[in-house]
Amino acid sequence: MDKNKKAHILVVRLSAMGDVAMTVPVLNALVRQYPHLRLTVLTRGFFKPMFAQLNNVAVFEADVKGRHKGVFGLYKLYRELSKLQIDGVADLHNVLRSNVLKAYFKLGGVPFFQIDKGRDEKRALTARKNKVFKPLKTTHQRYADVFEALGFPIDLKGALSMSRQKCPEKVYELVGREARPWIGIAPFAAFRGKMYPLGHMQRVIEQLNALDKYKILLFGGGDDERNKLAKIAKANKNAFNMVGELSFPEELALISNLDLMLSMDSGNGHLAAMYGVPVITIWGVTHPYAGFYPFGQDPDNALLADRNLFPLIPTSVYGNKMPEGYERAMETITPDDVLAKIDRVLVTP
Repeated sequence: MDKNKKAHILVVRLSAMGDVAMTVPVLNALVRQYPHLRLTVLTRGFFKPMFAQLNNVAVFEADVKGRHKGVFGLYKLYRELSKLQIDGVADLHNVLRSNVLKAYFKLGGVPFFQIDKGRDEKRALTARKNKVFKPLKTTHQRYADVFEALGFPIDLKGALSMSRQKCPEKVYELVGREARPWIGIAPFAAFRGKMYPLGHMQRVIEQLNALDKYKILLFGGGDDERNKLAKIAKANKNAFNMVGELSFPEELALISNLDLMLSMDSGNGHLAAMYGVPVITIWGVTHPYAGFYPFGQDPDNALLADRNLFPLIPTSVYGNKMPEGYERAMETITPDDVLAKIDRVLVTP
């Protein structure tokens, strides 16, 4: 495609909050470097607020559990998208659904390029035998490569963070207006292998609370996580449970105002990184070498499990494979390690 042309590109990234959040800095760089481009992001409607600050970017909701379900539903989706006069498709997902859409768009003569997920490299990185332990291309760069294939190379080095949003009044009603640094803590993850032991995290929160100089804002989702965090907040006067208290746009606005986010290898770290908030990540059986490190973050802000004791790390890309005994890998990262890193990040400009 002609990079000087006023083109309309469809961007496909259907699910997983962290993966969708990782598209934001890439798309931000794209529309800044090619202001004549128009983008439509095909994703879950829930994720629409993530893209609110991006120029020339619209969101088209994929209802994959409803009217867009199955092959016939995807054909209906294709027909709906065709009315938008799409000039090219950047598939940042490359799964069965997007491959079905690929077939439809190819029949319509629309250029369609897909992400190379580097599956062979990732299998080698996570192998038990003959492991090839080396850093792989970042997911952000893999996204950028798709746009380069479409004719729009992106320089990610100059990518800017999104602006801090006005903090909702509701947040102040929950945590008060006292001027203290805000530390966000997101202690949960989709898989056990990526989650810091909750008892260890409680000790981190207790120590931060005892300093009496921070507001500690706890993030999660669902009733189980809400109940666990409610108990922690009740026991620590400077800790506040945010689960279920805010809408998603309000939560994003809050995250943009944090002084620090402490998270697992999970979505909240990527949400904070969108706004340039310093992020400390805790890694268990996954590893930054797989390419999922939050955008623009200091590599030194990653706290890693001890590979001398657990040499099979990373055992998987997503944390869903955990060899026997590896459930204890994160215990090699002590609460004191976490507290020291928080102190360094908040004190060091």
